[in-house]
Amino acid sequence: MPDERLAQMTARQLRSGYESGELTPAVVVETVLGRIERLNGDLTAFVTVTGDEARRAAAAAERMLRGGGGAGDPGGALCGVPISIKDMVATQGVRTTMGSLLLADWVPEFDSPSSERLRAAQAPLLGKTTTSEFGWKGESGNRVVGPARNPWQLDRTAGGSSGGAAAAVAAGLGPVAIGTDGAGSVRIPAAFCGVFGIKPSAGVIPAYPISPIESMSHVGVLATTVADAADMLDVVAGPDPRDRFSLPDTGSDYASAVTGPIGELRVAWSPDLGYAAVEPEVRELTAAAAVTFESLGCHISEVVPGWDDPYPFLDAIWSAGNAARHLQDLEQVRHLIDPGRLEIIESAMRITGPELAAAHAAKSTFAETVRQFMAGYDLLLTPTLPLTAFAAGADQPGQVAGRPTEYLSWTPFTYPFNITGLPAASVPCGMSGGLPVGLQIVGGWRQDALVMRAAAAFEEAAPWPRHAVGEGLSFD
Repeated sequence: MPDERLAQMTARQLRSGYESGELTPAVVVETVLGRIERLNGDLTAFVTVTGDEARRAAAAAERMLRGGGGAGDPGGALCGVPISIKDMVATQGVRTTMGSLLLADWVPEFDSPSSERLRAAQAPLLGKTTTSEFGWKGESGNRVVGPARNPWQLDRTAGGSSGGAAAAVAAGLGPVAIGTDGAGSVRIPAAFCGVFGIKPSAGVIPAYPISPIESMSHVGVLATTVADAADMLDVVAGPDPRDRFSLPDTGSDYASAVTGPIGELRVAWSPDLGYAAVEPEVRELTAAAAVTFESLGCHISEVVPGWDDPYPFLDAIWSAGNAARHLQDLEQVRHLIDPGRLEIIESAMRITGPELAAAHAAKSTFAETVRQFMAGYDLLLTPTLPLTAFAAGADQPGQVAGRPTEYLSWTPFTYPFNITGLPAASVPCGMSGGLPVGLQIVGGWRQDALVMRAAAAFEEAAPWPRHAVGEGLSFD
């Protein structure tokens, strides 16, 4: 089988090839590592490549698949499937920079829960993917390696802060990846790079160490297909005592949840949530995607939810979380901090304790307002983002539809659902100017399986290219 064909295969296709004997994990891993070596110089999707670990895991997966792996499951859904992990997520024995010069040489002595579970599943780790410094912005540029670039057009950003993960999946550098999402950091790059991304409900995938913004920061998944993401969720979801916010095991089977009809669902569609500026073609494409749900039997209502933009208190909590890392050492390390992040840290140092407490109180009130709205619907659809990918290396676009933007204000559809903790996914729904556009699917409280099923139904009704085939990297 040609190398490029292997790189384009989904996780499920790879697993099927292992079972039939047509493929082996060792060959697949070596093929993808070769592709990373060829393409990462253009993409900067990976900060650190872990070739030796990936090869060892592939060999162990082959033994397991042959029935010689010892007791236990002789090969789960991700056994032998190459994966990547965002460089915000701790990996024992593997450099984890968190996109910062402050941690440029940090090698953790422990695994985060998701890293631990993926290693136990014999999913070969290809490496750590590019993120902005401590995930502070919706773009992935940092001072360690630079920005991750969009495989569709290399002069455009892959988004962030899980930009490297999305670029890797879109470019065929592993079919599934772990990201994190504090204000949209899985869904933003998923939309920009034309892949599937889900931020599950708060606590579905445990995190450790805990983010300074605590329950607003979620671990998520980026994948070539919804089914691949479901298989990864089945591996990494479930409680962990290190994360006091992690949910108890509900017995969810995400792989099974992605099948079945979605007819008769009550679906709200909002092109702007009543406050967001949106580029016209993005509005048109996402509106057309919403109509697809009508053809699937859903009852669609265009709505203005009636809540105000939560950005002001989101900004206070987010910037204070960044400042909290440097309460004791700001003067000593300011020269090592990303200039854009330093600006929000210095602004946050002026926030008083009562002001921050008021922001958290506003967060609780907002979450209840959204809960009451969602009680009338099964799903809410919005654009994932109001625009397509802007220039690589820029902190933010500067304006959307003529409205000036700040470092996170240009992501008005994603951050509300970090505040609420509701499950939200981005599915590709079209192209504008040669760049992907995403549709966001939001579910009610703990309705992760429904969000996945709706995304899978849309994927089947409106299939998209699984990998970049534009003016950037291609498989030709």
